[in-house]
Amino acid sequence: MSATAATDFADLERALDERRLQVEATLRRLVAEGQAPAVEAAIESSLFAPAKRLRPILSLLVADILGGDPEAVLPAGCAVEMVHTASLILDDLPSMDDAKMRRGRPTCHVLHGEAGAILAAFALINRAFEILAEGWPGRPDAMGRAAIARELARAVGTDGMIAGQSKDLLMTDKTIDFSTLEFIHSRKTGALFMASAEIGAIATRARPAEVAAVVTYAKNLGLAFQVVDDLIDVVGGAAAGKDVGKDLKKTTFVSFSGVEGAGALAQELITASIAALEPFGPRAQPLRELARYVVTRRR
Repeated sequence: MSATAATDFADLERALDERRLQVEATLRRLVAEGQAPAVEAAIESSLFAPAKRLRPILSLLVADILGGDPEAVLPAGCAVEMVHTASLILDDLPSMDDAKMRRGRPTCHVLHGEAGAILAAFALINRAFEILAEGWPGRPDAMGRAAIARELARAVGTDGMIAGQSKDLLMTDKTIDFSTLEFIHSRKTGALFMASAEIGAIATRARPAEVAAVVTYAKNLGLAFQVVDDLIDVVGGAAAGKDVGKDLKKTTFVSFSGVEGAGALAQELITASIAALEPFGPRAQPLRELARYVVTRRR
């Protein structure tokens, strides 16, 4: 990497860190307090473990380049992050991937038991949709919030993350073809990236062509993110913050294409992602920088 590129990424990392802190402060404000302290402790350990917060940040960036107010999108982006965290809690369960580490910490079920983890996941999903139903200052109108809720529900549902997770579990210890691998990860990972971009666009009342462009960007970005995740699982060591090598009993982009092939695929996906932003011209530069950053990350 050149010195100029390193400087550019340092600037981007600072900007992403500012957004991340903004997201986390809003999450703190939005997390519901109730009458289940054990469940709330499980939510705390999972939702506020170290994380990049790329999905809500993506919503904010999309709103920004489309001329909207990112602040008005924050609660919706946080709803996505709650659903994402819930999906990780469920993915790590003994009945699914049986993972012991996530985000550099013991997984939720290791710390709080299976029942506590399941309850925390459902509490997070419930709170996410409650936020969208209630609204917030500067929020989209009721129709806009309904559209956001619908897209988030689709991303989670039986044509989204659930479809991808189901297929992934069925394919454990089996050799699969590339189209099946893409099916799994376009839903397990890509669906929430796409929903995040679409939420940012819906909140700004974007035109259909603009929505389509940012969703195409996010689809390719999400797949590239997963390819890089697979690479990190192989070469990342302890810095990955999760059970490194755990996915090797499944077909991954690395086991399918090799390290070099997976790296080339990630670059191709980022190229396609950036190409989708052409209609926006220079104002989409933050999204281009985010895409380049995603393909170079090491954890």
